[in-house]
Amino acid sequence: MSSIAPTVKLHLNKREITFLVPLYITLMVTVLSVLIALIFWRSGSQPGSDGWVIGSRNNPGIAYSLPGFLVYLGVQSIATTFPFALTLGATRRAFTAGTLAWAAMVSAYLAIVLAILTVLEIATNHWFTGFYIFDIYILGTGNIPRLLAIVFLGSLTSLTLGGVFAAAWVRFGTNGPRTLGIALGLVIAVGALLIVPAWPDLQAAFQLWWLAVTAVVVIAGSSIASWAFLRSATVR
Repeated sequence: MSSIAPTVKLHLNKREITFLVPLYITLMVTVLSVLIALIFWRSGSQPGSDGWVIGSRNNPGIAYSLPGFLVYLGVQSIATTFPFALTLGATRRAFTAGTLAWAAMVSAYLAIVLAILTVLEIATNHWFTGFYIFDIYILGTGNIPRLLAIVFLGSLTSLTLGGVFAAAWVRFGTNGPRTLGIALGLVIAVGALLIVPAWPDLQAAFQLWWLAVTAVVVIAGSSIASWAFLRSATVR
C-alpha cells in the first residue's frame, strides 16, 4: 500500500478536474433536464402524471455526459502522469496499481454524490415540482444500493478503459490505440455474431448482475493490459 500512495497523491493533486469538473457536468445536465421538463410542462404535460414520470425517468443525460469525461480523465491519468511519476521514483507496477486505486476513489466519490442528490430529490418529492433528474431508470429508479453499484462500476469502467488506450499510446505511439480499438471492435463483432441466434432467450433470462460481472471483467482486463503495456514502455 505504501508503494502506491505517492501515485494516488500525485493524481489527487489535480483537484479541480478530479472532483469539481464532474460536479460541473452534473449541474449542466441538471439545468438542461429542468429546461426540457419546463418545455414539456408549457406544452401541456402535467408533472406527476404517468406519462410525465415515465418520460422523465427515461432521461439518459447523466449516462451521455459523465462517461465521456471519465474516459478522457482515464486517458490523461496515464498519458500525462506516467512519465512524471517515473521521474519521482514510482515503479511501473506501483504506478498502475496507484492509478487503479485513484480511479476507484473517484468512482466512489461520484457514486456517493449522485446517491446524496437522489436521496434529496426523493425527500423533496422531486424538488417540490415533480421534476425527475436523478431518480431515473439508468440510475436505478431511486434504489440507492443499485445506484451506488451502477455509478461506481460504470465510472471505474470508463476510467480504466481510457487508461488502457492511453497505456497503448505510451507503449506503441499512435498505432497503439488504433490497433487496440480495431481488436476490441473485432472481438465485439464476433461476440455479437455468436449471440444473435440466442438473443431472444438471453433477453428473457437477462439479469442485472450480468452487467456487473461484465464491468468487473472489463475493469480487470483493462488494468492488467495497462500494466502489461507500461511494463515495457519507453518514457518519451
